[in-house]
Amino acid sequence: MKLFVTAAFAGAMAMATSATAQQQFVTIGTGGQTGVYYVVGQSICRLVNRGTAEHGIQCTAPSTGGSIANINAIHAGDMDMGVAQSDWQYHAFNGSSQFEGAAVPELRAVFSVHGEPFTVLARADAGITTFGDLRGHRVNVGNPGSGQRATMDVVLEALGMTTADFSLASELAPAEQSAALGDNNVDAIVYTVGHPNGSIQEATSTVDAVLVPVDGPEIDALVASAPYYAHATIPGGMYANNPNDTATFGVRATFVTSANVPDDVIYEIVKAVFDNFDRFRGLHPAFANLNEAEMISAGLSAPLHPGAVRYYTERGWM
Repeated sequence: MKLFVTAAFAGAMAMATSATAQQQFVTIGTGGQTGVYYVVGQSICRLVNRGTAEHGIQCTAPSTGGSIANINAIHAGDMDMGVAQSDWQYHAFNGSSQFEGAAVPELRAVFSVHGEPFTVLARADAGITTFGDLRGHRVNVGNPGSGQRATMDVVLEALGMTTADFSLASELAPAEQSAALGDNNVDAIVYTVGHPNGSIQEATSTVDAVLVPVDGPEIDALVASAPYYAHATIPGGMYANNPNDTATFGVRATFVTSANVPDDVIYEIVKAVFDNFDRFRGLHPAFANLNEAEMISAGLSAPLHPGAVRYYTERGWM
C-alpha cells in the first residue's frame, strides 16, 4: 500500500518538529512549599507557561533549600533562575560573607519582589519577649543553605550571641518548624519571609504564640551598615493573638539569574510577569502592594540581565 503525504501535511509536520526543537525548558529555584518563595516561582512559571505556544519556553519551579542553595545551583548550572534574599544577592556577587572567596560574578538581577521582615515567633508560655530572651531556649535557626539561617547568623553576630547560647539549635526546614513549635519541640522559630505567611498562620492558629521584636541599637547599626537591609514592621492583627505591630528589620525577595541565560529567555519571562502585572499581584497577598518602579530597582545589587533591561527600556522605565 502506498502512503501519500500532501505538501500541506508535510509542511505542518516540519513546523511542528521545528517548534518542538525550539522549545526551551527553564527551572526556577524557590524555597520551602509553605513559604512565599515557592509561590513566587510557581506564579512566574504560571504566567510564562500561558504563552509557551508563542515563545516556546516551558517553566518549572521546584521546592529548594532557599536563597543560598538557589544561587549555588545557578552558579553550578543546575538551575537557570531563582529567588534569593537581597542580602545574599549582594554577597554572592561581591564575594563577601558566606561567599567570601567564592563570588558568583555571572549572577544577574532580574527584578525584586516583596519585602521580607526577619520574623521571630515564640510560644507564649516560653516567656520570650525580646530577642535576647532566646538565650537558654530551644530555637529553630533554619536549614543550612536557607536565607533565614544565614540572616539568623548575622543577627546573632550583631548581638554578640551564637547558637551555643540556645539549649537547642535545630535546623528544621520552613515546612517543619510550625509543627515543631505547636508540638512543643522548640520554643521559638525564625523566618525571613513575606507576610501574611501560611507557616506563621499555621503556628499561631495551633498554639498561643507571639511575634518577638528584633530591634535596638545593634539592629539600627546593622541596618545602617548595609544597603540591602531596612527597618520593617509586621502589622498587628495579621495573626491570631498578635494585635500590635512588631518592629524588626528585613530584606527583599529578588529574582536572579545567570549572565549565561540567553537574553531572549529572560526578556520573555519578564514580559510574562509585567504584561500581566495585575494578575501576578493577585496570586499572593504579599504581592498586593508591589509596584513596577520598586521592582526594577529596590534591593538589586548585581547588574541587571540584558534581557530584563531590554524589556524595561521598551516600557520606558529606563
